[in-house]
Amino acid sequence: MRFTHPAGFIDADGFSYWPAPIKLNLELRILGQRDDGYHELQTLFQLLDIGDELWIKANNTADIGLSTDYAEVAAEDNLVVKAAKALRATAGQNVSLGAHLKLNKRMPSGAGLGGGSSDAATTLIALNQLWSLNLSNAELCAIGATLGADVPVFVNGYSAWATGIGEVLTKAQIPEKHFVIVYPDCAINTAKIFSHPALTRDNKPIKLRASRPEVDLKNLGYNVFQALVSKLYPAVKEAIEFLNQYGKATLTGTGSSVFLSFDNAREASKISALCKQRWLTLEAKGINSSPLTLTGQ
Repeated sequence: MRFTHPAGFIDADGFSYWPAPIKLNLELRILGQRDDGYHELQTLFQLLDIGDELWIKANNTADIGLSTDYAEVAAEDNLVVKAAKALRATAGQNVSLGAHLKLNKRMPSGAGLGGGSSDAATTLIALNQLWSLNLSNAELCAIGATLGADVPVFVNGYSAWATGIGEVLTKAQIPEKHFVIVYPDCAINTAKIFSHPALTRDNKPIKLRASRPEVDLKNLGYNVFQALVSKLYPAVKEAIEFLNQYGKATLTGTGSSVFLSFDNAREASKISALCKQRWLTLEAKGINSSPLTLTGQ
Protein backbone atom coordinates (compact mmCIF):
# COMPACT_ATOMS: atom_id res chain seq x y z
CA MET A 1 0.00 0.00 0.00
CA ARG A 2 3.02 2.31 0.05
CA PHE A 3 3.40 4.91 -2.69
CA THR A 4 4.62 3.39 -5.94
CA HIS A 5 6.72 6.25 -7.38
CA PRO A 6 8.49 9.43 -6.23
CA ALA A 7 6.52 12.65 -6.59
CA GLY A 8 6.86 14.13 -10.07
CA PHE A 9 7.65 10.83 -11.80
CA ILE A 10 6.44 10.96 -15.44
CA ASP A 11 5.10 7.89 -17.24
CA ALA A 12 5.29 7.05 -20.95
CA ASP A 13 2.00 8.87 -21.62
CA GLY A 14 3.18 12.12 -20.07
CA PHE A 15 1.23 11.85 -16.81
CA SER A 16 3.10 12.89 -13.68
CA TYR A 17 2.68 11.06 -10.39
CA TRP A 18 1.56 12.80 -7.20
CA PRO A 19 1.06 11.04 -3.84
CA ALA A 20 -1.68 12.16 -1.44
CA PRO A 21 -0.71 11.01 2.08
CA ILE A 22 -3.41 10.55 4.71
CA LYS A 23 -3.21 11.55 8.40
CA LEU A 24 -4.09 10.47 11.90
CA ASN A 25 -5.30 12.66 14.75
CA LEU A 26 -3.11 11.56 17.64
CA GLU A 27 -4.94 13.95 19.98
CA LEU A 28 -8.22 15.82 19.48
CA ARG A 29 -9.87 18.21 21.93
CA ILE A 30 -12.72 20.71 21.80
CA LEU A 31 -11.99 23.74 23.95
CA GLY A 32 -15.27 25.57 23.40
CA GLN A 33 -17.86 26.67 20.87
CA ARG A 34 -17.88 30.12 19.33
CA ASP A 35 -20.90 32.34 18.79
CA ASP A 36 -20.80 31.56 15.06
CA GLY A 37 -21.23 27.84 15.79
CA TYR A 38 -17.64 26.82 15.01
CA HIS A 39 -15.68 24.87 17.59
CA GLU A 40 -12.31 25.86 19.03
CA LEU A 41 -10.09 22.82 18.58
CA GLN A 42 -6.72 21.49 19.55
CA THR A 43 -5.49 18.53 17.55
CA LEU A 44 -2.23 16.84 16.65
CA PHE A 45 -1.97 15.68 13.05
CA GLN A 46 0.62 13.19 11.90
CA LEU A 47 1.04 12.36 8.23
CA LEU A 48 1.38 8.75 7.07
CA ASP A 49 3.40 7.09 4.36
CA ILE A 50 0.30 5.74 2.57
CA GLY A 51 -2.62 7.38 0.77
CA ASP A 52 -4.36 7.93 -2.54
CA GLU A 53 -2.46 8.50 -5.77
CA LEU A 54 -2.96 11.05 -8.55
CA TRP A 55 -1.64 11.04 -12.11
CA ILE A 56 -1.92 14.42 -13.81
CA LYS A 57 -1.31 15.70 -17.34
CA ALA A 58 -1.68 19.43 -17.90
CA ASN A 59 -2.90 20.72 -21.26
CA ASN A 60 -3.84 23.98 -22.97
CA THR A 61 -7.59 23.40 -23.07
CA ALA A 62 -10.18 24.76 -20.67
CA ASP A 63 -11.22 21.27 -19.63
CA ILE A 64 -10.67 19.63 -16.24
CA GLY A 65 -11.14 15.89 -16.75
CA LEU A 66 -11.18 13.18 -14.10
CA SER A 67 -10.85 9.42 -14.44
CA THR A 68 -11.31 7.43 -11.25
CA ASP A 69 -12.57 4.17 -9.82
CA TYR A 70 -14.20 6.19 -7.01
CA ALA A 71 -17.89 6.35 -7.90
CA GLU A 72 -19.39 7.57 -4.61
CA VAL A 73 -19.61 11.17 -5.86
CA ALA A 74 -20.05 12.64 -9.33
CA ALA A 75 -16.86 13.88 -11.01
CA GLU A 76 -17.89 17.53 -10.79
CA ASP A 77 -18.41 17.14 -7.04
CA ASN A 78 -15.07 15.44 -6.43
CA LEU A 79 -12.69 17.60 -4.38
CA VAL A 80 -9.96 16.96 -6.95
CA VAL A 81 -12.01 18.70 -9.68
CA LYS A 82 -13.13 21.45 -7.32
CA ALA A 83 -9.52 22.10 -6.30
CA ALA A 84 -8.36 22.29 -9.92
CA LYS A 85 -11.13 24.73 -10.83
CA ALA A 86 -10.55 26.86 -7.73
CA LEU A 87 -6.84 27.06 -8.54
CA ARG A 88 -7.46 27.92 -12.17
CA ALA A 89 -9.77 30.75 -11.10
CA THR A 90 -6.76 32.50 -9.56
CA ALA A 91 -5.30 32.87 -13.08
CA GLY A 92 -8.12 35.23 -14.02
CA GLN A 93 -9.12 35.18 -17.66
CA ASN A 94 -6.53 32.61 -18.71
CA VAL A 95 -8.96 29.90 -19.82
CA SER A 96 -6.30 27.86 -21.61
CA LEU A 97 -5.36 26.05 -18.40
CA GLY A 98 -6.61 22.47 -18.43
CA ALA A 99 -5.66 19.06 -17.13
CA HIS A 100 -6.65 15.44 -17.07
CA LEU A 101 -6.42 13.81 -13.66
CA LYS A 102 -6.49 10.13 -12.81
CA LEU A 103 -7.34 9.39 -9.16
CA ASN A 104 -6.44 6.01 -7.70
CA LYS A 105 -8.63 5.98 -4.60
CA ARG A 106 -6.88 3.55 -2.25
CA MET A 107 -8.12 4.87 1.11
CA PRO A 108 -11.69 4.49 2.46
CA SER A 109 -13.87 7.59 2.57
CA GLY A 110 -15.69 8.79 5.69
CA ALA A 111 -12.93 7.22 7.74
CA GLY A 112 -11.38 10.23 9.50
CA LEU A 113 -8.15 9.85 7.54
CA GLY A 114 -8.42 13.04 5.49
CA GLY A 115 -8.25 11.28 2.14
CA GLY A 116 -10.43 13.72 0.22
CA SER A 117 -8.70 16.74 1.75
CA SER A 118 -5.30 15.30 0.88
CA ASP A 119 -6.42 14.64 -2.71
CA ALA A 120 -7.48 18.28 -2.99
CA ALA A 121 -4.19 19.54 -1.51
CA THR A 122 -2.13 17.36 -3.84
CA THR A 123 -4.09 18.70 -6.80
CA LEU A 124 -3.36 22.28 -5.75
CA ILE A 125 0.35 21.60 -5.27
CA ALA A 126 0.73 19.66 -8.50
CA LEU A 127 -1.19 22.03 -10.79
CA ASN A 128 0.48 25.07 -9.23
CA GLN A 129 3.70 23.62 -10.61
CA LEU A 130 2.39 22.15 -13.85
CA TRP A 131 0.56 25.38 -14.76
CA SER A 132 3.55 27.51 -13.62
CA LEU A 133 1.35 29.69 -11.41
CA ASN A 134 4.05 30.09 -8.74
CA LEU A 135 1.58 30.67 -5.92
CA SER A 136 2.99 30.55 -2.40
CA ASN A 137 2.05 27.93 0.16
CA ALA A 138 0.03 30.59 1.99
CA GLU A 139 -1.96 31.31 -1.16
CA LEU A 140 -2.55 27.60 -1.79
CA CYS A 141 -3.66 27.18 1.83
CA ALA A 142 -6.17 30.01 1.42
CA ILE A 143 -7.66 28.25 -1.60
CA GLY A 144 -7.57 24.93 0.21
CA ALA A 145 -9.42 26.31 3.24
CA THR A 146 -12.42 27.02 1.00
CA LEU A 147 -12.50 23.31 0.08
CA GLY A 148 -12.13 21.79 3.54
CA ALA A 149 -10.72 22.54 7.00
CA ASP A 150 -7.99 19.89 6.74
CA VAL A 151 -6.73 20.83 3.26
CA PRO A 152 -4.16 23.41 4.51
CA VAL A 153 -2.53 20.72 6.68
CA PHE A 154 -1.74 18.68 3.58
CA VAL A 155 -0.73 21.74 1.55
CA ASN A 156 1.83 22.68 4.21
CA GLY A 157 3.08 19.10 4.12
CA TYR A 158 4.19 18.58 7.71
CA SER A 159 2.85 17.07 10.89
CA ALA A 160 1.40 19.80 13.08
CA TRP A 161 -0.61 20.96 16.03
CA ALA A 162 -3.78 22.68 14.82
CA THR A 163 -5.63 25.23 16.95
CA GLY A 164 -8.39 27.79 16.42
CA ILE A 165 -11.01 26.09 14.25
CA GLY A 166 -8.17 24.04 12.80
CA GLU A 167 -6.59 26.79 10.71
CA VAL A 168 -3.67 27.78 12.98
CA LEU A 169 -0.85 25.29 12.39
CA THR A 170 2.30 24.83 14.45
CA LYS A 171 4.92 22.46 13.03
CA ALA A 172 5.52 19.39 15.17
CA GLN A 173 8.20 16.73 15.30
CA ILE A 174 6.47 13.49 16.30
CA PRO A 175 8.05 10.06 16.90
CA GLU A 176 7.54 8.14 13.64
CA LYS A 177 5.82 5.04 14.95
CA HIS A 178 4.15 2.21 13.05
CA PHE A 179 0.35 2.04 12.97
CA VAL A 180 -2.39 -0.49 12.43
CA ILE A 181 -5.54 1.26 11.24
CA VAL A 182 -8.91 -0.51 11.22
CA TYR A 183 -11.87 0.72 9.16
CA PRO A 184 -15.11 -0.67 10.70
CA ASP A 185 -17.03 -0.35 7.40
CA CYS A 186 -19.20 2.58 8.44
CA ALA A 187 -18.98 6.24 7.50
CA ILE A 188 -19.47 8.85 10.21
CA ASN A 189 -21.66 11.90 9.65
CA THR A 190 -19.28 14.61 10.86
CA ALA A 191 -21.92 17.35 11.04
CA LYS A 192 -24.16 15.09 13.13
CA ILE A 193 -21.36 14.34 15.59
CA PHE A 194 -20.27 17.99 15.96
CA SER A 195 -23.85 19.10 16.62
CA HIS A 196 -24.77 16.27 19.01
CA PRO A 197 -25.93 17.59 22.41
CA ALA A 198 -23.93 14.94 24.27
CA LEU A 199 -20.59 16.05 22.80
CA THR A 200 -18.10 17.41 25.35
CA ARG A 201 -17.12 20.98 24.45
CA ASP A 202 -14.98 22.12 27.38
CA ASN A 203 -11.76 20.12 27.29
CA LYS A 204 -8.75 21.54 29.09
CA PRO A 205 -6.15 22.69 26.54
CA ILE A 206 -2.69 21.22 26.27
CA LYS A 207 0.04 23.85 26.59
CA LEU A 208 2.10 24.10 23.42
CA ARG A 209 5.64 25.43 23.16
CA ALA A 210 6.42 26.54 19.63
CA SER A 211 10.09 26.83 20.53
CA ARG A 212 10.16 23.07 21.19
CA PRO A 213 8.30 21.28 18.37
CA GLU A 214 9.26 17.80 19.62
CA VAL A 215 6.16 15.96 20.83
CA ASP A 216 6.13 13.54 23.75
CA LEU A 217 3.34 11.05 23.05
CA LYS A 218 3.36 9.56 26.54
CA ASN A 219 0.35 11.51 27.82
CA LEU A 220 -1.49 11.87 24.50
CA GLY A 221 -4.06 9.70 22.75
CA TYR A 222 -7.34 11.38 23.74
CA ASN A 223 -10.11 11.97 21.20
CA VAL A 224 -13.13 13.93 22.40
CA PHE A 225 -15.37 12.16 19.87
CA GLN A 226 -14.42 8.60 20.80
CA ALA A 227 -16.96 7.95 23.57
CA LEU A 228 -19.85 9.47 21.62
CA VAL A 229 -19.01 7.74 18.32
CA SER A 230 -18.62 4.41 20.14
CA LYS A 231 -22.11 4.85 21.58
CA LEU A 232 -23.74 5.84 18.29
CA TYR A 233 -21.89 3.41 16.02
CA PRO A 234 -21.66 -0.16 17.38
CA ALA A 235 -19.21 -1.18 14.65
CA VAL A 236 -16.71 1.39 15.92
CA LYS A 237 -17.18 0.23 19.51
CA GLU A 238 -16.52 -3.36 18.44
CA ALA A 239 -13.28 -2.40 16.69
CA ILE A 240 -12.07 -0.37 19.69
CA GLU A 241 -12.78 -3.21 22.11
CA PHE A 242 -10.93 -5.68 19.90
CA LEU A 243 -7.87 -3.45 19.50
CA ASN A 244 -7.78 -2.60 23.20
CA GLN A 245 -6.60 -6.18 23.79
CA TYR A 246 -3.28 -5.17 22.23
CA GLY A 247 -2.83 -1.54 23.28
CA LYS A 248 -4.65 1.76 23.52
CA ALA A 249 -7.05 2.07 20.59
CA THR A 250 -7.78 5.62 19.45
CA LEU A 251 -10.35 7.06 17.08
CA THR A 252 -8.98 9.40 14.40
CA GLY A 253 -10.89 12.59 13.61
CA THR A 254 -14.62 12.06 14.02
CA GLY A 255 -14.06 8.48 12.88
CA SER A 256 -14.73 5.88 11.84
CA SER A 257 -11.17 4.52 11.69
CA VAL A 258 -9.45 3.35 14.85
CA PHE A 259 -5.71 2.85 15.25
CA LEU A 260 -2.99 1.37 17.43
CA SER A 261 0.65 2.48 17.48
CA PHE A 262 3.70 0.21 17.65
CA ASP A 263 7.44 0.77 18.00
CA ASN A 264 8.29 -1.60 15.14
CA ALA A 265 6.80 -2.95 11.94
CA ARG A 266 7.01 -6.59 13.04
CA GLU A 267 4.65 -6.13 16.00
CA ALA A 268 2.30 -4.03 13.88
CA SER A 269 2.15 -6.73 11.21
CA LYS A 270 1.23 -9.41 13.76
CA ILE A 271 -1.81 -7.46 14.98
CA SER A 272 -2.68 -6.32 11.46
CA ALA A 273 -2.96 -9.96 10.37
CA LEU A 274 -5.53 -10.60 13.10
CA CYS A 275 -7.54 -7.49 12.20
CA LYS A 276 -7.60 -8.34 8.49
CA GLN A 277 -9.70 -11.38 9.31
CA ARG A 278 -12.55 -9.02 10.30
CA TRP A 279 -12.01 -5.54 8.81
CA LEU A 280 -10.33 -3.53 6.13
CA THR A 281 -6.96 -2.92 7.79
CA LEU A 282 -4.11 -0.61 6.82
CA GLU A 283 -0.49 -0.65 7.95
CA ALA A 284 1.40 2.63 7.89
CA LYS A 285 4.31 4.52 9.32
CA GLY A 286 4.12 8.05 10.68
CA ILE A 287 6.08 10.69 8.76
CA ASN A 288 6.66 14.32 9.63
CA SER A 289 7.18 15.61 6.09
CA SER A 290 5.00 14.86 3.08
CA PRO A 291 6.63 13.11 0.08
CA LEU A 292 5.45 16.16 -1.87
CA THR A 293 8.07 18.27 -0.12
CA LEU A 294 10.66 16.47 -2.25
CA THR A 295 9.29 18.35 -5.24
CA GLY A 296 10.17 21.67 -3.63
CA GLN A 297 6.60 22.73 -2.91
